[in-house]
Amino acid sequence: MKKQFTILLFFISLSFFAQDKRLAKLDSLLSYLNENDKFMGSVCIRQGDEIVFSEAYGYLEATKGVRANRGTKYKIGSISKTFTATMIMQLVEEKKILLTTKLSRFFPKIENADKITIEHLLYQRTGIKDYANADATLTDVLGKPNIKELVLKKIENYTSLFEPDTKHEYSNSNYFVLGLIIEKVTKKTYAENLKTRITDKLGLKNTYYTSEKTDVTKRESFSYTFNGEYWDKIDEWNNDIAFSSGGIISTPEDLTKFIRELFKGKLVALPSVELMKTLKDTYGMALIRFPFGERKFFGHNGKIEGFESSMGYYEKDDVSISLIINGANYSQNDIMIGILSIYYKLPYPFPNFNKLDAELIKKYSGNYTSKDIPLEINIFEKDGNLSAQATGQPSFPLTYSSDDVFVFAQAGIEMVFSNNSFVLKQGGAKFNFTKK
Repeated sequence: MKKQFTILLFFISLSFFAQDKRLAKLDSLLSYLNENDKFMGSVCIRQGDEIVFSEAYGYLEATKGVRANRGTKYKIGSISKTFTATMIMQLVEEKKILLTTKLSRFFPKIENADKITIEHLLYQRTGIKDYANADATLTDVLGKPNIKELVLKKIENYTSLFEPDTKHEYSNSNYFVLGLIIEKVTKKTYAENLKTRITDKLGLKNTYYTSEKTDVTKRESFSYTFNGEYWDKIDEWNNDIAFSSGGIISTPEDLTKFIRELFKGKLVALPSVELMKTLKDTYGMALIRFPFGERKFFGHNGKIEGFESSMGYYEKDDVSISLIINGANYSQNDIMIGILSIYYKLPYPFPNFNKLDAELIKKYSGNYTSKDIPLEINIFEKDGNLSAQATGQPSFPLTYSSDDVFVFAQAGIEMVFSNNSFVLKQGGAKFNFTKK
């Protein structure tokens, strides 16, 4: 009987997609990416308050073959900042703090605490060094108890990078501190505040903060990297490292409801939402504007361990969308472009993952050196496609993008080949390589 029920649900799903060719094509794209080991994760699109598309692809525990479903929960990384900012704005509305309240009220040991305000923290305009990405000594606290206290001590000992409010510079430290302020003001934990202030109000049953390790019995997912043959599990962090800057667990369905209800004034008053939307140097109060053609979505991205996440809302169409990836071998941005293109009925050819012609493999294969950097890269055939390996480093697969262009999306690498040479592009830098 259980098997029959599962099959029935499958046919209902197919029938639903068949009613809307967009959704059928979208499911085909994501299935195609998953089948080609380019993507694992979940997607949700909400039109108004109605979920029009919600599907999961791949595994929450790949080594044991446990497949993901619509209820699978993922770490959302920096999307957590939008939840944190929302709770701060609630405290402002309750007059428990002001946007002009000085950081020195809570943490006077942080440099420039007498100049830094709550507003500066929200807008990432403090000059406080980023503990998560700019502190090579962060590993000192991994595995130790009282991680939050240890991270705070690090932040208190940092030298300021610039004068407060002179410019924007993204720093996880700002939102880590905001989470601690929420706890100090309310005398409740961050997790308790998240529950009472947001998730209970909106009925988000799959969104929470925990210090515990991933529990697959609760449908919590691990994250993975593709090694060219199979998905390798990525080591997980102690979640208190990320805390209020990136430690929340959720689902795309919950995220699309959260961002829509936020913009509808269900969590803070609409004037507060307008403040959060107001951009300074492209960044609002934990809100970023994402253009897609003439459409402008508001939301946030996230990245933690091997998870990548996106959440956006377009007010004019009342459309909210969320993509959470727990296994990436393809650009998150390219996946989102594909999703939105199909949803809005724009032309979108599927990427080509067919095996390369043997002559092309022969043409590109070989050892390449560069005068720009002291690095040698070997390009070689593997399983009918190209792979690359720099001296002393593990090999990685190259995905065909277009004529003479190959990518390794996970590391943001693009290689553009020409006669016995290629240009390697990564992080805005370019390096020329010539075949030996």
